[in-house]
Amino acid sequence: MSNILYFFLALAGLIGGYAIYSRVVERLFGVDDCRATPACSMADGVDYIKLPPAKIFLIQLLNIAGVGPVFGPILGALYGPSALLWIVLGSIFAGGVHDYFSGMMSVRYQGKSIPDVVGFTLGDFFKQFMRVFSVILLLLVGVVFVTAPATLMAKLTPDWMNKNFWLIVIFCYYFLATVLPIDVIIARLYPIFAVVLIIMAVGVAGGLVYHGYAFYSWADFSAPHPQGLPMWPMMFITIACGALSGFHATQSPLMSRCVPDEKCGRSVFYGAMIAEGVIALIWATAGMTFYQSAPDLLSVIKAGTPSAVVSEVCMTLLGPVGGVLAVLGVVVLPVTSGDTAFRAARLVIADFMRVSQAKPSARLGIAVPLFVIGGVLSQVDFNIIWRYFGWSNQTLATIVLWSAAAYVVRRGGIHWFASLPATFMTATVISYICVAPEGLKLDYHLSVGIGIASAVIALALFLFKGGWFRTNVPLGLSPDGNPV
Repeated sequence: MSNILYFFLALAGLIGGYAIYSRVVERLFGVDDCRATPACSMADGVDYIKLPPAKIFLIQLLNIAGVGPVFGPILGALYGPSALLWIVLGSIFAGGVHDYFSGMMSVRYQGKSIPDVVGFTLGDFFKQFMRVFSVILLLLVGVVFVTAPATLMAKLTPDWMNKNFWLIVIFCYYFLATVLPIDVIIARLYPIFAVVLIIMAVGVAGGLVYHGYAFYSWADFSAPHPQGLPMWPMMFITIACGALSGFHATQSPLMSRCVPDEKCGRSVFYGAMIAEGVIALIWATAGMTFYQSAPDLLSVIKAGTPSAVVSEVCMTLLGPVGGVLAVLGVVVLPVTSGDTAFRAARLVIADFMRVSQAKPSARLGIAVPLFVIGGVLSQVDFNIIWRYFGWSNQTLATIVLWSAAAYVVRRGGIHWFASLPATFMTATVISYICVAPEGLKLDYHLSVGIGIASAVIALALFLFKGGWFRTNVPLGLSPDGNPV
């Protein structure tokens, strides 16, 4: 017997998690309204620009909510309603913590990119590792987030405006958004795109209710994956954006350079993560209620990637006009994350090379090679790119959670709110790369054992190094760049 209450309970859980747990996280970080933010102390008219909090929230949401909270939950729907538990619990206890600390630590460290932030908390080895790893992830994100919207747009336009046509158009837009000051395109257009995004999310959820679709039942929570893929660790890698995503850590520094005061961090960083969780909740629900069974959903995915599911769901639930608007809303998600992925990659490289980005020539010198590489990668099979994106995404998130735990230890606070999800994700990403087809292809039980053992060792090392974190992790940087 179906029960729509599960959906609304999950929705209430996300809202309640923001109202209660985000305040706990904020207190553990220790905001200081008297401390000048980088937007105030380092304004440069390009990347460091003070913006209104409401606008920053919308930009942050569109930065992080790429195709991940749509495609990932659709793929996760193959595991049944258990996917909803990961979306809700992951967003509150892992994703929200990850996003808040990645943004607010960047605020404390002069708006530095995530490799530098991790370097201050975990040491130089992780700093160098994250520089390489984050740029690779950002390139993968940029490619994933240009291929998916190009495929969707090709379904709505004449034959001559095919996928390759839209690849070129979107890449051109990405290039402009990457090199121009943040208030020229991003700060102007993103609030408008947010309206389309809201129409899409509310429209799909409302369409399911209006047309009387049978929602999932309690028995469905134990439904096996139609291909026999184990829920752990596979589901926790598949559903990344919308629960926990390392990509968000690469985007948060963009807005950390724009927040007017530290008190904004809770609504901007934690709040945007919860909002993305709502989007993921809607699309996971759509995937498992619109189709009669998981095998039916899988057949559509195999025929045309999750974009085929998006197109069919939107057109059926909302009609031609509403369906087109909803599809455009889904197109907006990856486009407004792909551009900032390339922008964040430019800033990571610029921080590493210590090259000021105030002059257009300096921005072009980094952006042009990035887009050449991105254009080449866009010709690789989408499914291959997506799988590597999922694993690298969660691996980066795991490192950032450990970084947050180290930062809190320096304050003398309770670190378990960050170290426990970090431990869980350590087991998840290592188990995944051991068992996955694109990984080592080891026996499942052996892979799980390796993952759990690695997580236990990581936690033990963290606890053993507690004294080092208390004396060596700076709580911020002074205006001249010295640790304090």
